[in-house]
Amino acid sequence: MSTEIVQLVEQAGPYVTAALGSYGGAVLVRAQDAAVDGTANVGRRVLRAVWQRLGGRDRDALEQAVQDAADDPQDADAGGALRQQIKRALREDAELMRELAALLPAVPAGSVTITASGERSIAAQTIGTAITGDHGTAANAPEAGGTAANAPMAGGTPANAPVTDRTPADGTPADGPEAK
Repeated sequence: MSTEIVQLVEQAGPYVTAALGSYGGAVLVRAQDAAVDGTANVGRRVLRAVWQRLGGRDRDALEQAVQDAADDPQDADAGGALRQQIKRALREDAELMRELAALLPAVPAGSVTITASGERSIAAQTIGTAITGDHGTAANAPEAGGTAANAPMAGGTPANAPVTDRTPADGTPADGPEAK
């Protein structure tokens, strides 16, 4: 398979995903929606261009792949099947490849594409401190003067913090009143 096809399908991926999220399975037949962001509309145009070039069984296969991917966006197999349908169409139609390349924004040479997908996911080319969850804190993060070694763990207490005082807030020694 041509490297150019693989790169084009990878470049189109985020646009197609946005289109499926915005338009659902109707992405192939719905008109462009001004209320939908530009990314989703580019993805809709990519899918429609492929769909319009296909006929018969190939068109039916693409429609089914689009529906499956729209029904379960977290299903990697459904997304892979859709990408495979797009690759097949591109291998068979060199003009379609030029058309899709013209629809997609130009990628600067040496650029990096980073995609985060899923609940609470994060992505970056480089990450200093990343904290996710409901009770995260950056108080001991290196950027705040702390170190990764004493960053809070679950429960909010540094995992290796020195124990300097075991006296509860009420003043009673931890080992009982007679421990004084």
